[in-house]
Amino acid sequence: MSSYAAVLRTPHAARAFGAALLGRLSYGIAPLALVLAVKQGSGSYAVAGTVMALFGISSVLLSPARAALVDRHGPRRALAPMAALYGALLVALAVICLLGGGGALQLGVLGTAAGACTPPLGPTMRTLWSELLADRRMLERAYSLDGVCEELLFVSGPLVIGVLVQFCHPAVGILLGAGLVIVGTLALVASPAVRAMQPSPGRPTAAGTKGRAPWRPALVAAGVGLGIGAVELLVLVFADAHGRASAAPWLLGALSVGSAVGGLVNGAVHWQRPAAARLALFAVGLAGALALAGAAPGLFTLAGAMVLTGLFVAPALTTAYLYADELAAPGARTRAGAWVNTAVNAGGSAASAGVGLLAGRLPLAWCFVLAGLPALCSALAVRSSRGARADAPRPVSGTPADQPGPRPTADR
Repeated sequence: MSSYAAVLRTPHAARAFGAALLGRLSYGIAPLALVLAVKQGSGSYAVAGTVMALFGISSVLLSPARAALVDRHGPRRALAPMAALYGALLVALAVICLLGGGGALQLGVLGTAAGACTPPLGPTMRTLWSELLADRRMLERAYSLDGVCEELLFVSGPLVIGVLVQFCHPAVGILLGAGLVIVGTLALVASPAVRAMQPSPGRPTAAGTKGRAPWRPALVAAGVGLGIGAVELLVLVFADAHGRASAAPWLLGALSVGSAVGGLVNGAVHWQRPAAARLALFAVGLAGALALAGAAPGLFTLAGAMVLTGLFVAPALTTAYLYADELAAPGARTRAGAWVNTAVNAGGSAASAGVGLLAGRLPLAWCFVLAGLPALCSALAVRSSRGARADAPRPVSGTPADQPGPRPTADR
């Protein structure tokens, strides 16, 4: 834990990180609140699901484009307008839902527009970590801490909405999400760490990297996303088949606990292997854990398998972001991280649709095995590629962990 404390003792890091987390809490609150509010306002699950799908698709697909704006114009000029538009559109959706009006078309247009304006606070914060920390080991710890906190935000967000809807209209949750992202973003861009960041006005290469293949971390991230998205539905099917559908949230909670523990351990370990090798290793571990989950005879053993699976989730995603940062050109770091984020979310969405078709046609054990197969295949593809074998680990600074030192330049 002293290693993580050293990360937060870095000048201006704690303030910027706290602001980014405050804004990112909106992403754990607003989506569920939007679904519940639209359902209550329109009286239709179909409309609510469509609005949520449009919101998610526009947010995920346009994430690299928004991140490119941050790289090109700097966080201060790019993030504040995005947050203002995002917040205003969420407020409009909340007001329409509170008044019980608005047709499906109007709600869909507003939901799509809101998703398109989502500020890329996560990718920006990871770029900021790279700017703040010259020591490679410290950067790995910062990325692990960031990933674990993000996991906790997405777990706590629905809990907040669950309490909120007991006392007021779900649209209040949308307003809360709008307020969080505006306050958090403004606090982030006002921090000294962000003020010191310089935009990269030059147009980066099409790949956004220094001649290295940017698809490698994104490919593994997509495989991991497919596994995560599949297991969320498979756990529900498993619990329902054992007559305990109500146990599904607890089983998914076990997955989150394992992910948090794995992320903290990953950041505390001084790894000798380069990021590319670790990324493949974690993806293979995830695939193996999912195969074991398919062999679980009951709910308690599946809970243990979910903890084991989670141990590989946060380390895999953290390492994917770290690897993307290694490959990124100086003016494309935020966009490189956004591509990984897009790959994870796209993989999860695709898995939700695919597993629904497979669960009724194949034995459940085979469905778990197939859920891990994309992660396994992507890991093998990354390790077999000539570019991955050529990647050397970035030199570790010889300065003490909590002292500034020269920034390594390998793979930059």
